[in-house]
Amino acid sequence: MSAAPVSHPPPAGAPVSTVVETDVLIVGSGPAGASAALALSTYGVPNIVVTRYASLADTPRAHITNQRTMEVLRDLGVEQEVIAQATPQHLMGNTTFCTSLAGEELGRVRSWGNDPLVQAEHELASPTRMCDMPQHLMEPVLVNAAVARGTRLRFETEYLSHTQDADGVTATVRDRLRGDTYEIRAKYLIGADGGRSKVAADAGLPMGGQMGVAGSINIVFEADLTRYTAHRPSTLYWVLAPGATVGGIGAGLVRCVRPWTEWLIVWGYDVTAGAPDLTTEYAESVVRKLVGDDELPVTIKSSSAWTVNEMYAERYANGRVFCAGDAVHRHPPSNGLGSNTSIQDAYNLAWKLKLVLDGTAHPRLLDSYTAERAPIGRQVVTRANQSIRETAPVFEALDGLSPQTPEQLWANIAARKGSTEAAEKQRAALREAIAFKAYEFNAHGVDLNQRYASGAIVPDGTPEPGFARDPELHHQPSSRPGARLPHAWITSGSRTLSTLDTVGRGRFTLLTGIGGEDWVRAASAQDVPVATVVIGPGQEYEDPYGDWARLSEISDAGALLVRPDGFVAFRHASAAPDAGELLTDALRTVLGHA
Repeated sequence: MSAAPVSHPPPAGAPVSTVVETDVLIVGSGPAGASAALALSTYGVPNIVVTRYASLADTPRAHITNQRTMEVLRDLGVEQEVIAQATPQHLMGNTTFCTSLAGEELGRVRSWGNDPLVQAEHELASPTRMCDMPQHLMEPVLVNAAVARGTRLRFETEYLSHTQDADGVTATVRDRLRGDTYEIRAKYLIGADGGRSKVAADAGLPMGGQMGVAGSINIVFEADLTRYTAHRPSTLYWVLAPGATVGGIGAGLVRCVRPWTEWLIVWGYDVTAGAPDLTTEYAESVVRKLVGDDELPVTIKSSSAWTVNEMYAERYANGRVFCAGDAVHRHPPSNGLGSNTSIQDAYNLAWKLKLVLDGTAHPRLLDSYTAERAPIGRQVVTRANQSIRETAPVFEALDGLSPQTPEQLWANIAARKGSTEAAEKQRAALREAIAFKAYEFNAHGVDLNQRYASGAIVPDGTPEPGFARDPELHHQPSSRPGARLPHAWITSGSRTLSTLDTVGRGRFTLLTGIGGEDWVRAASAQDVPVATVVIGPGQEYEDPYGDWARLSEISDAGALLVRPDGFVAFRHASAAPDAGELLTDALRTVLGHA
């Protein structure tokens, strides 16, 4: 990886500066910190990333990358690099429940958009496709791009403390190679230092929920499991075996890292008794148990213990200190929400910091970060932990929750094959329990239905539209202020592009149509740069399918003002003779000047 080197002592006789200066200091190089650095450097904001570690992530950890995150990466110019390395969507979706990979299959869920009906919803919702991009591959993409665009990266540099005043934040860090401490002076500090964030603790961010509600073990290993998995390609294989309900995330899990030779197992332990001794022999025994092949050649790459958490910050900032990612929402990997929410936190914050730092926005714009992201963080913590609890009915259908011998569990599983009325009811209960896991594996609405309410959104007086279908399972597009701009395919000459491709890039965008000339003139007259997109026959952009006319929820002469992060800030349904005044007032409100 090409990265800025760790600093070394200056040559003898050279002047020594005791304070390093930057606009934004980022603590942590995980998904939140790396994407914050990438966005800030893309916007031209000087920033430094410090991490106490000697390298980026060396284990797969987070991996599911949903459509909204891919939209963020698309805007930041790294989407194609991710696609090139990720496992594609069509290899992710046969989520399988079984007694072991070599054992009996109990059922499957078409997952991650691979159900034909859900797949259609995915294609209608976004120009992007979700994928499986393990964290040890994602972090280098983000960090390399950030460094190439100006981020200064310091490995082996441990955050110790910070103080803040009216003009900035002074952080004390320790160079773990030299052993000395020094100060970094920044105008703002971002704590992206994970689930035991020292920055969040030092900032006194109030937390709800609790840590350490269950114990889990990750085992990363190499083994050729092609014969057990290639015919039912999936990211996740859930194993209902004796001991699987102890701690953990609801059942034993065999997760594909790279098809079909690199894997990660999640297995639970009793958190009150402490983690087991993670010897190679122990790891191999768990692998062979869940695979169901005692002769399987296995290479253990790493083993680590962790705890399932259910905690969220009620506030994401204190003065000039902001936290993002696992520092403010701590939850199990269920639903694949962790890195997605972390990257989206950083994307939400970065453009606001940029506009405040360059004097375009009032600092009160930054208050909208907590207002917009804290409800999302709380939602994903709740959803991820609820998904663990929703695995219990699968065991319950097999009478596998009560203490019993392995032989009894196998007998309960075998009983479903009978021709009796009881067996038929058992089969129905099992099918229903497995199908209900769609709330974990196909929660499209959780991914895309974010709707913000903050000072950076200008209400248009329309009532909240609600949702026609389950808002966790189904995405419902809306152009109402606070919603993400709806995706529609439009054309410009010979090019076909998404409406989302016309916005972003660190600037505001005004979308209008034929008859919206007053809005276009108003946009060009603003002190803040506002790009304009006119959609209609004979215009720069055309709507050949009519999708934009249906989704925009405004007349041709109406207007949408879209923020740099792709969320609608202001909507006016029709032409307005006072367009200039309306747009000026909207921008003043969003930027915190009103």
